[in-house]
Amino acid sequence: MWKYTLNRLFWAIITVWVIITLTFIIMKIIPGNPFAREGAMPPAVYNNLQRHYNLDKPEIVQYGHYLKSVLQFDFGPSMKTKSISVNDYIKKGFPVSLHLGLQALLIAVAFGLILGVIAALYRNRWPDYSSMVLAIIGLSVPNFVFATFLIYYVAVQWELLPVATWKSWAHTILPSIALAMMPMAFIARLMRSSMLEVMSQDYILTAKAKGLARSVIILKHAIRNAILPVVTVLGILTANLVTGSFIVEFIFGIPGMGEMFVKSIFNRDYPVILGSTIFYSIILIGLIFIVDIAYTWIDPRIKITRESS
Repeated sequence: MWKYTLNRLFWAIITVWVIITLTFIIMKIIPGNPFAREGAMPPAVYNNLQRHYNLDKPEIVQYGHYLKSVLQFDFGPSMKTKSISVNDYIKKGFPVSLHLGLQALLIAVAFGLILGVIAALYRNRWPDYSSMVLAIIGLSVPNFVFATFLIYYVAVQWELLPVATWKSWAHTILPSIALAMMPMAFIARLMRSSMLEVMSQDYILTAKAKGLARSVIILKHAIRNAILPVVTVLGILTANLVTGSFIVEFIFGIPGMGEMFVKSIFNRDYPVILGSTIFYSIILIGLIFIVDIAYTWIDPRIKITRESS
């Protein structure tokens, strides 16, 4: 178990390094300059800015400076907002995106599992058809369309919930639902197919032959094994939701990391772009690592296989 964990940790670190390197190279390949839009800038001021941010040095030297600062978890100052560092941006925006993402994840997992189980237990009957129609809609319709729909009907027409601010828990409900629709639909379809496969296994038929109650078979045997594919993709889904949706955050006026990242791209703000990308990558790879380790705990067969190898 420890050997497997250390091996996964090693490759996670290598992956983060590759992402840092590729992101740095891409930013250098793209034409343009972060100070090109400053207007009629005197050459002396321009040269001082280039020197201050090490842009006048060879790219390999710039890469070495940046890699050293990343290892110290210091993403440097913003090139456009002089009084704020990238770390300050992340500290300000990430808690909001984290709150929104975790709340959306809870909604997606809870309702996705329920819909998937119901669809599998009532296969080819109206609960199955209704659940899958809802899942298809969730996968087909973009989240910004759901966001617009929720704002117009729930907030404007029916006046049930507030929008366009981030002041109370009530303000988080609609953006969380809009953000959760697509992963909820994906989990529902995945859980349905997994449940149908598990329910046809021999050990389920044996449990039925022993006279076990239907609820015991479903809860203790079927769902525990059917949920494994969902756990596998949970790391990626969590990372996508935790880092927030740029469009949903923009529509609902949420002060998360989305607005910061979009503005940094338009402004060619290298430290913000690189810092945000690396921060997102660490979250994604870290969650995938945690899910890999949790997978061995959920499925005992994986432990037996590794111990015998």
